[in-house]
Amino acid sequence: MNISEMFYSIQGEGILSGVPSVFIRTNYCNLRCVWCDTPYTSWQPEGREVSLDGICAFVEEHTRGHVVLTGGEPLIAPQAAELTRRLRDMGQHITVETAGTVLPEGLACDLMSISPKLANSTPHQREGGRWVAQHERLRLNIGVLKRLTTEFAYQLKFVVAEPEDLVEILGLASALRTPAHSVLLMPEGVTREELLARASWVSEVCKREGFRYCPRLHIELYGNRKGV
Repeated sequence: MNISEMFYSIQGEGILSGVPSVFIRTNYCNLRCVWCDTPYTSWQPEGREVSLDGICAFVEEHTRGHVVLTGGEPLIAPQAAELTRRLRDMGQHITVETAGTVLPEGLACDLMSISPKLANSTPHQREGGRWVAQHERLRLNIGVLKRLTTEFAYQLKFVVAEPEDLVEILGLASALRTPAHSVLLMPEGVTREELLARASWVSEVCKREGFRYCPRLHIELYGNRKGV
């Protein structure tokens, strides 16, 4: 598999926030979110080929029982499903972090962390808008989202930039019949200051709608950098 990075850290987002986990970050993404915080997996991919044996050996060396498969978009990796099955055979709890645009057959997953990309993600200005059409065409796949939310335990995690994003969030949550407690709102930002600036009004939305507020613990602990 083409791997961007592998590291042992603290899960920073979602219902397992704070849990020590091994992160396997694959390279490449089918989307081009304007606020992407891992451009080295999408806009300007950097990576190396690592065998499944090599990945599993890294997990075995560092594990405390939880593995996170992330990206980029990990589910476009040709060997993603095979890797998850091997991790399950090792007794690992597997979280898959995905935008929910594709679903390979035979996937093993204990928590599907789905982050559908809202209209706020479309890169209208970046690189002269060359990625807009592809991004808009691919960013939402309701059929895949319905399968993910019926076949796996899941959380629906949204990156929120403006209060207006709530209309789209409510529409998707309704279409997917997602209970409020499984909807997580995460302020958009890659610095403590950016997150704090949105935290107050995002938390108020969560209180009003019954959603979960989702901090970015790894940003608070380590800042926005690789390997954390």
